[in-house]
Amino acid sequence: MVEETAQRRLVAILAADVVGYTRLMEQDEPGTLAALKERLSGILAPLVAGHRGRIVKLMGDGVLVEFASAVQAVRCAVELQKQMAAANEGQVEGRRIVLRLGINLGDVIVEGDDLYGDGVNIASRLQALAEPGGIWIAGNVHDQVETKLALPYEDLGQRDIRNMARPVRAYRIATGASGSAAPTQRETPAATNPSIAVLPFTNMSGDPEQQYFSDGITEDVITELTRYRQLFVIGGNSSFPSRDVPVNVAEAGRKLGAEYVVEGSVRRAGDRVRVTAQLTDSATGRRLWAERYDRGSEDIFAVQDDVTQSIVAALLGQVEDAGAQRAKRKYPESLAAYDYLLRGLELQQRQTREDLPAARQMFERAADIDPAFASAYAGLALVDQDEWDFVGSAALLDRALENAQKAVALDDDSALCHVVLGYVCLWAKQLDRAEFHQLRAFTLNPNYAHIIAHMGLLSTYIGKPADGIQWLNKALRLNPYPPSWYRGFLGMAQYAAREYAAAVASLNPMIAPYPWDRMYSAASYGQLNRTEQAQAQLADWRKLRSRDSLLEYATTEPFRDLADLEHLLEGLRKAGAPE
Repeated sequence: MVEETAQRRLVAILAADVVGYTRLMEQDEPGTLAALKERLSGILAPLVAGHRGRIVKLMGDGVLVEFASAVQAVRCAVELQKQMAAANEGQVEGRRIVLRLGINLGDVIVEGDDLYGDGVNIASRLQALAEPGGIWIAGNVHDQVETKLALPYEDLGQRDIRNMARPVRAYRIATGASGSAAPTQRETPAATNPSIAVLPFTNMSGDPEQQYFSDGITEDVITELTRYRQLFVIGGNSSFPSRDVPVNVAEAGRKLGAEYVVEGSVRRAGDRVRVTAQLTDSATGRRLWAERYDRGSEDIFAVQDDVTQSIVAALLGQVEDAGAQRAKRKYPESLAAYDYLLRGLELQQRQTREDLPAARQMFERAADIDPAFASAYAGLALVDQDEWDFVGSAALLDRALENAQKAVALDDDSALCHVVLGYVCLWAKQLDRAEFHQLRAFTLNPNYAHIIAHMGLLSTYIGKPADGIQWLNKALRLNPYPPSWYRGFLGMAQYAAREYAAAVASLNPMIAPYPWDRMYSAASYGQLNRTEQAQAQLADWRKLRSRDSLLEYATTEPFRDLADLEHLLEGLRKAGAPE
């Protein structure tokens, strides 16, 4: 019974427990206790203190922590899971300490050093529902932190909480940390929409040089599926690492966070193309649908439509609706034009200056064969813009704008054409037009990770870097194994949001450096007063733009607010960029 001297106060409660604690203790009690003690003193206690929290109680496999604010609690929880995941690296399965966390904001009863009440109970129940390595938060916590912490929040809907009269709205924070213990539920990126991953279609042509063709078919099926708002579609770059290794559907579904997995193959011989595809429930291994198409090469676009519609029908049970909702698409008159487009995109997406001339040649051939092929002109615009970034010629940017505008004029229903025109308009400092075409692309393909990443870039330049970070985190959820420019765009948004250490971490993995990412990396190091690293980035930039002034190059950044440009110049001056 609580004494009358007890007090009430509003606090954020973080509840944590160790996944599989009983099993760990049975396997190695001394080792488990030693590991727990090490994590408590080396990770948990310092983090709690650093976020101004208080450890209320330790309960063998659990811990209860209070914070004055929801923001402090969530920040601590995210960092805790990251550090726990890092500490588990290299540990054998039975020695990994994996936590589940739950956070609630509510009134608690304070008696001495202990806490009681529904506020504590809800946090504990959310923790029990969380997956290994996961963080679940109550809706009132989400309301407090959504606009203050740019994190990937996933709405899990209303949840019945044991011994509570009313359900509690719950959200999951996807930290990227994961546990080794088997999850008690499927780890899906979205709670409400079916999630689907398209594995790279196998090239069965007997010719490795035809790989680009089967990859192109895969990407087009992914792109078509992203038109459906009912689906959560995993980006192609995330599934493509599995292309050269045997695939276990259940494992692929778990790694990619997909409830459903599409597999297929492409065999191309002469003027015939054979495409096979099947849809599998990743949890049960049950095949939901399979089909084989044997067509003339010129019918490959109809095959793609058939594959997409059949998958959507199998998932949603609405063949008629899927057919009615299918977006308009203008196909090239010639398969040869499409073939050259795929070759050009493969070269352009390597993100190296050396591959750009060959990419241009492929796009030009596609346009010569089919002058009405909109995507070919979008490809040319991308190459023009990429070369402009290296060379700085105004004529290249003008040509990029001309080609992108022609692409949209030829196919106003192509998300690719609109996102490319929006991208080029951005660098031409036509921000209103850029915003219009970017939003048009998003309307056409609302789940396409590339488009969402570009929404993040646009947000940064129009003075909303916090929104940019949220868009880019969403893109990374859709495409967890993305091309490097996703993280480059994220680093730019983080710099603009004054998150310099995070910007460095995002920008440094860029494999094929562009002038813009070396510039932002140098500015970030400059703001952190890390002179040696800043100078190294400046040296890399000079290799790419040896004849130019970095500060002059920076003025080409299309910020809507000149204060944001001055912030970039400030970082570059601190890095040591000469005037």
